[in-house]
Formats: sequence, structure tokens, C-alpha cells
Amino acid sequence: MNQAYRIFAALLLFATSLAAPAAVTAALDRDRVAAGETVRLLLQREGSAAGQPDLDPLRRDFDVLGSSRGSSVQIINGQASSKTQFTLVLAPKHDGTIRIPPLQWDGELSPALELTVGGAGAAGRPGKAAGTSHVFLSATPNLDRPYVQAAVVLTVKLDTDLPLSEARLDLPASADVLVKQFGEDRQGSEMRNGHNYQFVERKYLLFPQHSGLIRLEGPVLDAQLPGAQSDDPFGGDPFFGKVFGQLRLPAIMNATQPLHLTAKTIELNVLPRPVGTTGSNWLPAQKISLEESWRPDNASVRAGEPITRHLRLAALGLTGAQLPDLTTLMQIPDGIKLYPDQSRVEDKPQGATILGSREQDIALMAQQPGHYVLPAVHLTWWDTVHDAQRELVLPSRSLEVLPAVAGSAVAPISPPARSAASISSPLGALPGAAAGKARFAFESPWPWLSLALGLLWLGTLIAWRRTPRRSSPASPGKIVDEATPAVIQPGRAFKAFQQACRANDPQAARRHLLDWARSAWPEQAPLGLNALSRLIGDAELAEALRQLDRACYTNGAWQGESLAQALAEPRSPAIAAKSRQVLPDLYP
Repeated sequence: MNQAYRIFAALLLFATSLAAPAAVTAALDRDRVAAGETVRLLLQREGSAAGQPDLDPLRRDFDVLGSSRGSSVQIINGQASSKTQFTLVLAPKHDGTIRIPPLQWDGELSPALELTVGGAGAAGRPGKAAGTSHVFLSATPNLDRPYVQAAVVLTVKLDTDLPLSEARLDLPASADVLVKQFGEDRQGSEMRNGHNYQFVERKYLLFPQHSGLIRLEGPVLDAQLPGAQSDDPFGGDPFFGKVFGQLRLPAIMNATQPLHLTAKTIELNVLPRPVGTTGSNWLPAQKISLEESWRPDNASVRAGEPITRHLRLAALGLTGAQLPDLTTLMQIPDGIKLYPDQSRVEDKPQGATILGSREQDIALMAQQPGHYVLPAVHLTWWDTVHDAQRELVLPSRSLEVLPAVAGSAVAPISPPARSAASISSPLGALPGAAAGKARFAFESPWPWLSLALGLLWLGTLIAWRRTPRRSSPASPGKIVDEATPAVIQPGRAFKAFQQACRANDPQAARRHLLDWARSAWPEQAPLGLNALSRLIGDAELAEALRQLDRACYTNGAWQGESLAQALAEPRSPAIAAKSRQVLPDLYP
């Protein structure tokens, strides 16, 4: 009986010890860190804990990069005790003295703490003076007041005097700005505050999509730093210190240290397109040049022979993709057909900005001889240096088209054996050389061989025409000559265009629409959406095509309902030919 009583008393004592009032303690592994460095917050609760601490009060001043949880139960001299620990890795969002507020954990509150962020932190790395930082991250735009859709070059620079591992640099995405990495990273070393630092420099292109104030989150660097020598974070705890003290935990935990550094917020005051600007293209740039060359470089050409016009458009402060299609700048007179090659687009760093270029070879061919005048090429753009509209002009060019050389081939060809002299003069009156030539003409076997081949060909042709021919439908296994171009059915292409509009797929809609127009109007086949707009001359359809062109360029969202309604039925060439008004080109 006494033995049973002792067992019952021991169990009661064990249960009572587990149900003892809980207490939450908090500690930092260090109370001072440098900018970008992380700190560990250790929350410890006496007794068991079912939930986890409420971390929302921390998120205003810290990024929570990671967490871990552990628990343990021990019995000493019949006394049972349990502890639960929650470890957080925190990255401060700003410098200064930051207060860590009390955190609630299963109804208990932890004590408040303070952390100083800035300077050299508590690492105390040798060879550096007090207050010297080890890692700097900056982001500098070349323009703080750009125009809408103008290219802004953002230079991100990382300076460090410590080796970084597993480094990753990210620029947060934004719906207000299109971001594109530009060029290769540049590396080197430089002196900063009297100390030598290694640096990495990276450039991004930013394209603001609307005017007004735009705020972008700064670039974020995540890396691992060599661990600093510090005290055991568990050394002050008698329980965890005894459990992990023999494992040399400080050396393990300080092998590397997370680094989470964010550059300052980027602010852009984006200017709108100035009121009163003219021209179909919106090209805000520091400088633009337009050049041309001709091959051959003369003003005359024969009918059926091509003459090539080479155009090169270069803009300082824009990418090549933002420059308009060069064929849309030209107006071609009737009687001349245009055959453009693929455009060549290139982007190069130019000082603190970018130089974009687009060049293209365009072949022109006249079918009939005559005098043609190619109209002058006009291009308006906006000078961002002087805030003024400029215009580039390529002068008009006269083109004299001579009759084709092949036209002389239709003249009657004299028989090779009987020249005019041999027919009008007796054979004996010819000089010896002439008589020898005439004799060679008749004695050579070639005329007879040519006559035999001609008769054989004529007989084959007559036999082929008399042979009955039957047309058989193409079988599924029939191999089609790859050199034969595929025939595009206008009705099928237009139906595919309507389906693409309903699916809100701009790329497919553009492709099927141009396929339909080229197959329906082979004599007026448009090269792009701008040319198609000029052929149709419908203001409502022009605006819908302008939206489609913009969506194809920006890869943005697009609703095809308006275009499907504006072009609900196929247009005929006769209707399209009624208007030849030039539609303003869509600016990028």
C-alpha cells in the first residue's frame, strides 16, 4: 500500500511540475549589428507550448528570414522540467536603434529588447576602425525625371571587403516599370574611406509605363558572410548550455552568417508626353540620327532590276526595339514594289546611358520604265536634353527606270548560217575567210543536231497533249515538295484571327490577321499592322490595331473584343483601296 502511495505521489508531483506557470524569456545573440547583417532572437518558454509566437509586431522593422523550434523534457531527482525554444533569424530593415516589442506566446509575453543597427556592429573584425562598414549596396538611376517610356539606366553597385558566398542580387518586380538586365557585370577594386574594397557593378534598364511619381523597392542582396567570433548564445542557459556545451556549438553556428541587405528606395518623377507634340512616333531621346545609302548609287535602274535602300536609325537613350519599323517611314509611289529584309536591332552602352539602333535593307523594284519620285522621309522625336521637338528629314529621290534589257531579246534572230552579206553576194565574190566561215556553218553537225532535238521535243509535246490525264485527290501519305509555299486560305486565316481575339492572344491575332490580309490582297500585301491600317483607312480599326501593336511590343495584357468588333467581317480590296490616308505609327 505504501509502495502504491509513493508511486501516486511521484506521478502527481510530475504532473504538477509540467503544469507550472509558464514564463517566456527573450535574448539576442548580439545587441549591435552592421547594416545588412542578421541577428538571432531566441525565445524560450518554460513548460510545453502548443502554438508558436506571434511574429506580426516584428515585421514592421525586420524581415524574418528563418525560424526553428526545439523542445526538451528532463527529470532530475524526481523533478520533471520541460522547455520550448523558438529561434528566429532577423534582418533589420533600417539603421538606428530598433526596439523589439514584447511577443505573445500562448498567452505569455516576452520582454522587450533593443538592437543597434549601423557601424561595424559587434563583429569587431580585425583591421577595421570603429564605425567602418564592410558591405555597401547602392542603386543609382541616370535620370530622376525621365519621360514616360524612356529608358532609364539603373546602376547597382556592391562594395565589400569580406568574401561573400551564395550571393544573389535581385531587383523586385513592379507593375509600374518594365525591368531588363543590361550588359555584363563589371568587377574591380577601389579605395573607400581609406580601405580597399572589391566591387561588382550591374546595370538594369527601367521603362516607366506611366507618368507621375513611381517608387521602386531597392535591390536586395542575400549572401553568406564568414561567421564572427561571439559568445555561445546558449551559454547563459544552464539547461541548453549543459546539453550542447560539449558540441562546440559556437563554432558550428558561426561558420557562416546570413547577410540580407536592401538598397534605398528608387524614386522616379516620370514626365508625360508634352502636349502639342506631333508625329506618330513617341521617341524621347538625347540624340537621334537617320542615315541612308543606296546600292547601286545611281539614279537610274532598269525595269525588273532591284535597287537597295539601306536605312539606319540610332537613338541615344532608347533601345533598338523601341525604334519604329523603318519600312513604315517610307511612302512608295504606285508602280514600285517594296521587299524589306529583316531588321537588325542592337543595343550598346554609351557613357551613362544606352545607344539603340535599327538598320534594314529595303529592295525597291519597278515593273515598268518611267520616272518615279520617292517622297521624303520625315521622323519627329523629342529632344530630352533641350525639351524640344525635333524632326529628321531624308530628302526625296528621283528614280529613272529604263526599259528592261530582256526587251531586246524579242527582236527576230537572224539564222546563224546565212548572214545578209552571203545572201546578197555570190559565193565566189566572198573573200576566202568569209567563204571559209560560210562553209563551216553548213558543214558543222550542230545545226542538224539542234534540228533533231527540236523535232524530238515537238513530238514529245504532241504525245503528252494527246495523253488523257486524270486528277487524283491528294492522299494523306503524299509527300509535298518543300520548295512549294503553303497556300493560306483567307477564310481560314480570318477565322483563326477571330479566335485569337476571343482568346486575348495578341501575338496570334497579329500573325493570323496579316496572313489573311496578304492572302486576300496579294497585290497590296501589307508588311505590318501600320501598313494594314493605311490600306483600310478606318479610324476605329486603326485605334484597335494600335492597341494590338502595343500589346505585342510590351507583352502586356490585351483584350481582343474591340478589335474583333471593329473587324467583324473581312474587308474587300475595293473597300480598302478607297482611302490612302497615312495612319500615324504606334509609338512603342
